[in-house]
Amino acid sequence: MDDRVTGFEQNISGVAALDAARWNALNQNDNPFVDHRFLSALEQSGCLEAGSGWQAVPMALDDAQGFAPTYVKQHSHGEFVFDHVWAHAAEQNGLPWYPKLLIASPYSPVTGPRLLGDAQRVLTEIERFAKEQQLMATSINFCDETDRNVLLETNWLARYDWQFHWHNHSYRDFDDFLSKLKRKPRKNIRRERRLAHADGWTYNWISGDELSTEQIEFIHRCYQTTFMLYGNLPALNQAFFAHVARAFGPQFLVCIASQHEQDLACSVFWRNQTHLYGRYWGALCETRDVHFEACYYQGIDYAIEHGLQVFEPGAQGTHKIRRGFMPVQTWSFHRIAHTGLHEGIRHWLRMEDLALKNYRRELDALVPYAQPLEPQVNAGD
Repeated sequence: MDDRVTGFEQNISGVAALDAARWNALNQNDNPFVDHRFLSALEQSGCLEAGSGWQAVPMALDDAQGFAPTYVKQHSHGEFVFDHVWAHAAEQNGLPWYPKLLIASPYSPVTGPRLLGDAQRVLTEIERFAKEQQLMATSINFCDETDRNVLLETNWLARYDWQFHWHNHSYRDFDDFLSKLKRKPRKNIRRERRLAHADGWTYNWISGDELSTEQIEFIHRCYQTTFMLYGNLPALNQAFFAHVARAFGPQFLVCIASQHEQDLACSVFWRNQTHLYGRYWGALCETRDVHFEACYYQGIDYAIEHGLQVFEPGAQGTHKIRRGFMPVQTWSFHRIAHTGLHEGIRHWLRMEDLALKNYRRELDALVPYAQPLEPQVNAGD
């Protein structure tokens, strides 16, 4: 690793070495992906080991009144806020983009708190560290409204994008939700669900504290198979799934899809008191309609049954709109040390903003609801 970061000793053991109770006490919205259990599971299972390109350097104020999940990165993978164009521009101008500093939840494009506790003091520590280590780029990805309000008062560059989230408007059941849609999307969803339940397919929800060792192995195999099918390197190992299943218990959920009692696919979720988060999908066979059922419709059913306000099914996917998921802004902030590169990226972001506004107009034309919906709180706030 670059000499600029190898000498950094503060919290070199990562989040796992910090006090879990103090950390989680500052995670006030109980977001699972900045929970001490999630972050330390990534470290202790070896998903962020040497060679992964992630080095955990969590920020911790001396009085434990503030923390931040912070990583020195040697690449831009696993972030879901794409800065490859910026990295190329830096390289073309002889500027070192890597290593860079990232404040985020690894592999998790989920909005939530990033500057836990005393946000202003934590931000000052982040800036001090980046300057001390001569890091060109620092990013805070998928931050919530509280952090956003702090960062908007700084010279960090703001960037946004769109995700698609489902909101529960006090639906009685799935049919009540469908009744609010236009005729065509309502008909298409019913057809997809009918096909997903044909030919002996069934769906079973199991919480983390009920999963057997064999089921955890199956979950990992599904996850790994699907990642490799699309030419991606699986970031998570079986030890990680075993760790989080034990640590989160009923907050960790798996919907297993079986055909004629043979388990063939699964979708993995987390939940808290208000949100359901769809995270990983995997299958051992081709399962188009089963995918939509396990990843989307089963989640909507679960959210309605348990009175959850929001269901976030993961990043990207315009196809989610016609299934009832609406566009929601996600935010990141970026500190660029080089003045010229900072101004160049600022100009680039203005152009991206125009493109994203045009994209939003296209998305609005796809909205499946028959009547306008009541405005909802941002899913990560």
